Amino acid sequence: MSGKGQPPFSTKPRLIGSRDPARPLPYATNEPTPGQAARREGTPVGFECGNGSAGESGHADYGRMKICYNAAVFDQRARSLSLLRHEAGHVVTQEQRGVFPRWLLPPNPINRSRRIAILGATGSIGQSALAVLRHANQMAESALSENGRFQLFGISGHENLGSLAMAAREFSPEFVVCSNTSMEAQWAHACPEFGGRFNAGAEALVDLAAHPDVDIVVAAIVGRAGLESTMAAIESGKLVALANKETLVMAGHLATDLATKTDARILPVDSEHSAIFQCLHSGGRLEVRRVILTASGGPFRTWTAAQQRDVTPEQARAHPTWKMGAKISIDSATMMNKALELIEAKWLFGLDAAQLEVVVHPESIVHSMVEFVDGSILAQCSPPDMKLPIQAALDYPNRFESPARRMDFRVPFGLNFEPPDMDRFPALLVGLEVARRGGSCGVIVNAANEVAVQAFLERRIRFSEIVPVCRKVLDSHPFEPYPDLASILELDRWARLESCKCISSY
Repeated sequence: MSGKGQPPFSTKPRLIGSRDPARPLPYATNEPTPGQAARREGTPVGFECGNGSAGESGHADYGRMKICYNAAVFDQRARSLSLLRHEAGHVVTQEQRGVFPRWLLPPNPINRSRRIAILGATGSIGQSALAVLRHANQMAESALSENGRFQLFGISGHENLGSLAMAAREFSPEFVVCSNTSMEAQWAHACPEFGGRFNAGAEALVDLAAHPDVDIVVAAIVGRAGLESTMAAIESGKLVALANKETLVMAGHLATDLATKTDARILPVDSEHSAIFQCLHSGGRLEVRRVILTASGGPFRTWTAAQQRDVTPEQARAHPTWKMGAKISIDSATMMNKALELIEAKWLFGLDAAQLEVVVHPESIVHSMVEFVDGSILAQCSPPDMKLPIQAALDYPNRFESPARRMDFRVPFGLNFEPPDMDRFPALLVGLEVARRGGSCGVIVNAANEVAVQAFLERRIRFSEIVPVCRKVLDSHPFEPYPDLASILELDRWARLESCKCISSY
């Protein structure tokens, strides 16, 4: 989920119960408590070598616990990724617990500011990413530090030159890219004082994502338009802070195989997947029983199918807890966004489709949960603010003071959970099927959904017809179990044409 908002809270001090829509969430200020301000120093542990090299081995004793590590890649901040447990003399290796994909490992340390490219800087995710960088720079200035954590190397947008110009003036990046070539002539008037390089077009996006001076790529372009640039960043071995879930939905098998070969990192920016990622640090892959993604239920959580038939675009965009762009707001209303997140989670965390579930949580405070084989359920909780998961990805495995909002537990509130209604929200069934089948199904559903959502926004189809269009195109497509990138792009074109034909029949 992207964006931010002010959802209602229950005034009753209980975990399960009715909500009071008139009661705002008790968000606190950003002033930390003394305990929050104190930096937690953890016991150093080892982790699997990020580049696969074999370094000098060693061990160290900390009380009764012996920690084995590879000295060439030892980093005390990378907690629990390959911890060796010593219990009653029995060594439980990470292999026995199950190893998570290599693209989730901490990046190799850099003794300078990390250079960042934000693709999609004018959207809600991009603006939140800029807010995180702004806050980090202010912290560096207050500490009289010459170098901050991050340096904005490049930004991109589509046609919002005003927003691009504001970011260019504030952060002075070396590169600005506009994917819409028709805007190229207007840039000089929008930001005449810009002293860096300006490029336009899809190839310029790919060049920025793959630039050798870029360390981190924030992939925040919405939809299929972000595929090539995200794949270019992975191919170049970057740390990809992934908000463009469509890359994994369309080409999850290709993206993850490529990340393994190039030693790239793919870290989640979606709030749900960031929550899962943080919870997974408490166990090995084979110790995970299921992953539970939370869904707000959108603006029509309690509406019947008959009521949804006459929904307007304005109603569908009015999300109760998050502030988002048009496309993702509609996806949230149909719950297709959650369907796509199920597919993304399968590829990102190396899970089976049978391990994925969805629960409706209207307050959007619990962002997702992980249940382990012993029955323990871990959840990540925070107010709905995208700055927190963005920061978690940009500075992983470290944590520093965040500009995101805080919870205030001095005010009573309630958290509600309920199973999703598959009859009213059939998009979830589509997502579970695609996660199970894999292959070409993801690119087909994504393309059909993008076309159907645009048709709804243009009032050419009803809200209740969006998911049926996706289902019809999915069922009629020529399934391919392992499509390459050329086949994926061709399937994308085919699905869009078929969706247009389907829409014209309504």
